[in-house]
Amino acid sequence: MAVLIRDFGSIDIAEDAVQDAFVAAVQKWPLSGVPPSPAGWIITTARNRAIDQLRRESSRTARSVEAAYLEARDPLTESHTVEDERLRLIFTCCHPALSKGAQVALTLRLLGGLSTVEIAHAFLVSEQTMAQRLVRAKAKIRDARIPYRVPTAAELPARIASALLVVYLIFNEGYTASSGDNLIREELCTEGIRLGRLLVELLPGEPEVDGLLALMLLIDARRAARTTSTGDLVLLADQDRSRWNRVLIVEGQQIVRRCLQQGRPGPYQVQAAINAVHSDAATADETDWRQILRLYDQLQEIAPSPIVALNRAVAVAEVDGPEVGLALVEQLDLSEFYLFHAVRADLLRRVGRTDDAVLSYDAAIARAGNAGERQFLTRRRESLDSRANEQN
Repeated sequence: MAVLIRDFGSIDIAEDAVQDAFVAAVQKWPLSGVPPSPAGWIITTARNRAIDQLRRESSRTARSVEAAYLEARDPLTESHTVEDERLRLIFTCCHPALSKGAQVALTLRLLGGLSTVEIAHAFLVSEQTMAQRLVRAKAKIRDARIPYRVPTAAELPARIASALLVVYLIFNEGYTASSGDNLIREELCTEGIRLGRLLVELLPGEPEVDGLLALMLLIDARRAARTTSTGDLVLLADQDRSRWNRVLIVEGQQIVRRCLQQGRPGPYQVQAAINAVHSDAATADETDWRQILRLYDQLQEIAPSPIVALNRAVAVAEVDGPEVGLALVEQLDLSEFYLFHAVRADLLRRVGRTDDAVLSYDAAIARAGNAGERQFLTRRRESLDSRANEQN
């Protein structure tokens, strides 16, 4: 997709051509065998389909010349300032001419391979709203002739924030899939970290870029312990910490320390520091929640949001008690966010308001898109029912 978009300057043409190429592969490969370079076969076939389409749709001389020029090019051997075409595509999708939401949504669709439903879930909007946003974004790139390239040094500051958010959302969708049967999509976690490393290479010494990479490494270090052998969700407090990846933790903590030395804190650096504190604790009981709360206070100052406030309330509950944390949660307007109801249910359970906790679990279950999370929340709810029956 990235190579074809570069060649033809049209996302729609590239999407159609790539789909046609995969159809051809499904038909031919079972008979002729998989070619030595599957990706090269797909790209070449897709380019030929796109060129044929251009010739059929227009007899204008300019189109014919363009098609002939493209036909003579070899996209696999051309040299580029940044070799990875997907990184080039990220910056195209993050052009300032697009709205912030459109930048992230389009890149998730083209780079991460997320469906419209999954992206809508990540943005807490309807599928129809997200589909319209994607159509408008692609049209804007086409009509404005947005260049397909990595921005210059002068352009980077305005573009990097969206690029970082894109990479983080790709990783986050992998770590907690918004829909489907599996809680974790390992290929997206891997892709997010790979793109994060590429951004670090492109922008060495930029603390927020380093902070994002550290954040993803420290979170991903817990992946193996996050589910049981049958795929059931395991909360952070209940995880077998011997299964955490110490290599990723050491690398992530080293990056966090490097960021702190620069004295230019940003949201990703602070979130990475929070996860570094979690990774320092040998057991859940040894977690330094006061330090985590101080970091959430800092995060709320530099990047306030209802989600940050919800996470801060969890830390407050650990430091000052569930009643205080619950009071903060009740003030938030996050009724459509399933984790709001899940956190509220747990705090209600801890303060003994069982009936209210059941209702909150029901609300969380109704809004959770992932089967693994729904199963976990259902078990939590059923445990409250069992407890109530025992008391009766």
